[in-house]
Amino acid sequence: MGVHVIDEANRCLNCKKPLCRQGCPINTPIPQMIQAFKGGDLNAAGDMVFENNPLSIVCSLVCNHEKQCEGHCILGKKGQPVHISSIENYISDTIFDKMKIECKPKNGMKVAVIGAGPAGITIAFLLTKEGYSVTIFDSKDKLGGVLQYGIPDFRLPKTILDRYKKKLLEIGVKIRPNTAIGTALEIKDLLRDGYKSIFIGTGVWRPKTLGVKGESLGNVHYAIDYLANPDAYDLGETIAIIGMGNSAMDVARTAIRHGARKVTLYARGLHSNASDHETNYAKIDGADFQFGKQIMEITDEGPVFENLIYDDEENHIGNEEELEQVHADSTIISISQGPKSKLVNTTEGLKAGSSGLLVTDERGQTTIPGIFASGDVVLGARTVVEAVAYSKKVAEAMDEYMKSLEE
Repeated sequence: MGVHVIDEANRCLNCKKPLCRQGCPINTPIPQMIQAFKGGDLNAAGDMVFENNPLSIVCSLVCNHEKQCEGHCILGKKGQPVHISSIENYISDTIFDKMKIECKPKNGMKVAVIGAGPAGITIAFLLTKEGYSVTIFDSKDKLGGVLQYGIPDFRLPKTILDRYKKKLLEIGVKIRPNTAIGTALEIKDLLRDGYKSIFIGTGVWRPKTLGVKGESLGNVHYAIDYLANPDAYDLGETIAIIGMGNSAMDVARTAIRHGARKVTLYARGLHSNASDHETNYAKIDGADFQFGKQIMEITDEGPVFENLIYDDEENHIGNEEELEQVHADSTIISISQGPKSKLVNTTEGLKAGSSGLLVTDERGQTTIPGIFASGDVVLGARTVVEAVAYSKKVAEAMDEYMKSLEE
C-alpha cells in the first residue's frame, strides 16, 4: 500500500490552479497535503487535512471521489487521475491515533450535541477545540449515526468509529448513548441544565414509503432498517430491491454477503442513481439491474410492476398493459429517508418544513435562538462530506452566538 501511495503522490503535477481542490466539497488542501507527504512530513500533512476536515479518514473511504477530487484531476482528462483518496486515507489513518488535538482552556460554557453522526462529531471536535464543554447525546448505543448504522462494514470498517470515539473522549467530550432527546429528556431540560447552545444533528432515520398495497407484509423491509443490523434479518435467497441509489447498492452488496443467491434492483428510470463506482461494485458482486419498472403492489410472492415504455431519446411514452409479478422471498424498499419528528413535537417554537426537515438560516440557526442544526436533518439525505462542510460554518455561528452572551 505504501509503495502504491508514494507512486500516486509522485504523479501529482502540483498544479498552480488545483482543479482537484475545486472539486472537493470541503476544499481539502490536496496539493499541499501531497507536497508535505512527499517531503517526508507526514504529521504536517495529517494535521493539515484533519484541521480542514475532522472526518478525513471517513471521507477518504466513502466520498464519491470520481465526481469530486479525482474527477477534476487534470491527469484524468487523457489518462488515470491521481488516486487522491488513497493518499488521503494513508496520511489520515496513519497519524490519527497519535495526533495531539490542541484545545483552548475551558471557557465555562456547555454545549449539547444531539446526534452522534458526521455533523455531530464535527461540531464536537470544533467546539471542544474552542474551549467549550461538549456532551453528545445519541439515541443509539454506538457512535457514528449513519456511518455506524447505514454504511456496511466492507465500505467503512467500524473500528474507525471506535477510534473516533476514543479521540473525542481523549479531548474531554462526554458521550451519552441510548439517550433520545424528545423522550425522557427534552430540549427544555438541556436549557434548564445550563447548556448555552444546542446543536441538532439527528439525521434522517424514517424511511420514505412507496404508499402501495402490501407495504406492511412480513416479507417487506426498509433499507435503512436492514442496514442498521443485517444479521437480524432472514431474507431468503431471492431479493428484490426497489430503488437504485447508493443505499440500494449497499443493501444489495450486504444481502449477497449474507447468503442471498439472486439480488435484483428495480428502477422506474433507465439509469442507476448511485455513483458509477458503487453501481459497478454491485454488478461485480453479482447484483442484477432492471429498468423501466414502476412498482404497483407487493404481494406474498414479491413485487408487482408496471413496465414503462421509453423511446430512443429516453422519453417515457407509455406503459405495457399487463402487470408483471416478480417472485422474491423478500422485498426491500430503498427510496431515501426523512427525519423523525420527536424533537419538533416536544419543543415549542422549533419549526420544520413540509418535508419534516428543520428550518434554519444560512448559518444553521433554527427558529429558536441558540439552537442550531446541520447535516441530513436540514439538507435531507446527502453525503458525509457535505454534512461536515456545512457543520464547520455552523460551529463558527455557534461560537459567535455564545461569545455574544458574554457581552
